[in-house]
Amino acid sequence: MRAAHTVTEVRAAEAALMATVPDGTLMQRAAAGLATACVDYLGGTYGRSVVVVAGSGDNGGDALYAGARLASRGVRVGAVVLDRAKVHPGGLAALLAAGGRVVDGSAYDRTIAHADLVLDGIVGIGGKPGLRPAAAAVMDLVEADGVPVVAVDVPSGIDVDTGEAPERHVRAAVTVTFGTHKIGLFVDPGATAAGVVHFVDIGLGPYLPDPAVEALQAADVGALLPVPEREAHKYARGVVGVVAGSRQYTGAAVLAVGGALGGPAGMVRYAGPAEPARYVRQRWPEAVVGEGRVQAWVVGSGLGSDPERAGDVPGILAGGVPVIVDADGLRWLPDRCDGQVLLTPHEGELGRMLGVDRVHVAAHRLASAREAARRWNATVLLKGASTLVAAPDGRVRVNTVGTSWLATAGSGDVLSGLCGSLLAAGLDPLDAGSVGAYLHATAGVVASRGGPIAAEDIARHLPEAYRLLLGGS
Repeated sequence: MRAAHTVTEVRAAEAALMATVPDGTLMQRAAAGLATACVDYLGGTYGRSVVVVAGSGDNGGDALYAGARLASRGVRVGAVVLDRAKVHPGGLAALLAAGGRVVDGSAYDRTIAHADLVLDGIVGIGGKPGLRPAAAAVMDLVEADGVPVVAVDVPSGIDVDTGEAPERHVRAAVTVTFGTHKIGLFVDPGATAAGVVHFVDIGLGPYLPDPAVEALQAADVGALLPVPEREAHKYARGVVGVVAGSRQYTGAAVLAVGGALGGPAGMVRYAGPAEPARYVRQRWPEAVVGEGRVQAWVVGSGLGSDPERAGDVPGILAGGVPVIVDADGLRWLPDRCDGQVLLTPHEGELGRMLGVDRVHVAAHRLASAREAARRWNATVLLKGASTLVAAPDGRVRVNTVGTSWLATAGSGDVLSGLCGSLLAAGLDPLDAGSVGAYLHATAGVVASRGGPIAAEDIARHLPEAYRLLLGGS
């Protein structure tokens, strides 16, 4: 499990740890890990050139001390010091002593253009969103020359506690973060700005509270995946009912049922109009068409806007079994849900639910998911490149696994069916949503292998993804 904490929690943990170790210990631990990550990224030190962009405070100090370590190993290191009066004095002295140099303002363009790597030490977790003009001007040069950036702790300019990035910010190839992950590294748009995140343990663990946000790893998912007992029969494994599809959207029924069949439930019942039912029978003969007892319902995919279907959602929600509501079904939610309910909107659907536009949700993903979870008393799975699963009690999990090829029509229908199968097999909505998102993304990666896929490819590869995750891969 990867854990992320707020800035306040990190500051408190740092203070507690620093009281037990000599001055400067944490900064040296961070600098050592940062320098090692840079060498790994560069593939060595021979003939390499690195530019450290150093702001004021400890973040700039981390970058300068790392630069000193790189210089001592033969890397050409130049420092762009944004404010000489506020630069970390110990870090700058160490860099100069190791053979590094301060770059004159007239040489910024030339030096950056010839660099193999830029270290973003502009501002750390105490910074506000956005870059000041001097920093923005330097990063404009970096981006114009296409020099890869390694961010120190967080990409400068993002909101560390939310991942929001309303103003100009650094876009990193790699972010080396210290002590614990920061929420902004998990949640878009901050997660995209961070690139690949490399974690360096500096000893904060014993001083940190339970995390505000978590990201499951393969072993965590494998431990949560339901596995039937030797004597299990199909009913014991769980029966999931699917209410999806319409004359207009027949494929939604086929894909939602396919997603459910790829999960752990022992039986899938399809309850819907005759035309989509015919396609379900043709594609999935093992599915049972017709109503009956179920342990969980999936409702909403492809229902369309037919007012005759408006009773499906509230009627199913009143039935007393766990329910997933997706897509068109989200139009007909009650004011508040009771029992185990998982809502699976994309940004546009969540915007409609909250009375805001899609752009607002995209810019405030964490806040939007949490608001909806509280308002409807339901777990909310907000789809996206980094899928968020927010419970009504404030717990949040983020899925950071996947491929951009998952952004294909019908992918969400498969996901809803899969999550319904996990609910029917006994997982609660938070586990079903977070495990389902991870499993769905893994199936997409396996199916894609770097190329385009269709939604049905995801459904077909769910069993293989399940096997991989049970093995801890």
